[in-house]
Amino acid sequence: MRRSLLPITYPALSLLLSLPLCLATAHAGENSNISAADRARAVRAAKAPAAKATVKKAPAKFDFEGEFVDYANWKDVRAFLDDMAARHGFDRAELDTLFGKVRYVDTTVQLMKPAPPGKPKNWQAYSARFIEPVRINAGVKFWDENAEALARAEREYGVPAEIIVGIIGVETVYGRNTGRFRVLDALTTLAFSYPESPTRAARMEFFKGELENALLFARKDGIDPLTLLGSYAGAIGLPQFMPSSIMKYAVDFDGDSHIDLRNSTADAIGSVAHFLVEHGWRRDAPATSVYPVTVSASRAWEKFIGQGLQAKYRLDELQAAGVSVVAAPPPNMLFGLIDLQNGSEATEYSLATNNFFAITQYNRSYFYAMSVIDLGKAISQVRAR
Repeated sequence: MRRSLLPITYPALSLLLSLPLCLATAHAGENSNISAADRARAVRAAKAPAAKATVKKAPAKFDFEGEFVDYANWKDVRAFLDDMAARHGFDRAELDTLFGKVRYVDTTVQLMKPAPPGKPKNWQAYSARFIEPVRINAGVKFWDENAEALARAEREYGVPAEIIVGIIGVETVYGRNTGRFRVLDALTTLAFSYPESPTRAARMEFFKGELENALLFARKDGIDPLTLLGSYAGAIGLPQFMPSSIMKYAVDFDGDSHIDLRNSTADAIGSVAHFLVEHGWRRDAPATSVYPVTVSASRAWEKFIGQGLQAKYRLDELQAAGVSVVAAPPPNMLFGLIDLQNGSEATEYSLATNNFFAITQYNRSYFYAMSVIDLGKAISQVRAR
């Protein structure tokens, strides 16, 4: 039996979402936020000629409205829609109607291109964008207003409230910056018009999978797919989950029989905690997940840098290579050695536990994970005063 794609009335659609801040996008290996430099590139990209022939501008109902491309008649898109109808029971005619309204968004293409060479990585500059008064004060308010849900998530999943608060704060400033791209436009553009790059084929397959999951999620929750707004990479809601992450890891934490990451802070809180547990967070690990260290001039320790996002080395191995701990961590633990580069200033080094690396599964970046930890800690300290 074919199932309809036609929208069902859903009261949560009244929220208007706003522009994201940097690349956490995440969940997909892309950061959902946009830095100041990326904002400037987005503005330039929006003024540049589109990469594909266009017919007319779409009505300006959202910030990045895109341009019309007849995706519904592209061979690869038709094959994708045939597959969605065959495997998932979507009505093929309704899919044609839906994709006749999808728009090509050149801004998403431009933001997927590698940034031009610039200044060296700078942890202190990066951190300053997130560990700042506006975000800390908003985090205190969010924690106070959602203390029960945060405490329950900590009990059920073993993820500290300050980590959950840190992630949502870094991702969207507690829902202030969740994105104004139509998710269907962004994902279709990236699935079928991804920019030339060595990884183009793999990335297009990834975004086809996200497009598939976006359609499945919208149907499951009775949402008109065209009303889903998110980041330029298609991430959705307070925690900026990609559609596949919503389908796999999002939870109905407020018990209303719907998963709503755009409007339900409880669902967002529970979903972040569940995601982390599914990616290696351990409730029985020490509360501290990073331990500052110094390194010797011999540089024998360099072989431990960049060895994957996991803790797999014993403390004695690292010490033998010239790593000295500032404060001794608990015994019988495994660690990874992480480097936080500071431009022309000295690099900072730390030992990281598996719980630190669980955060990097949200966004594959040491800078990101440390910002989450530091923001959560700063908010916790202000609340304790």
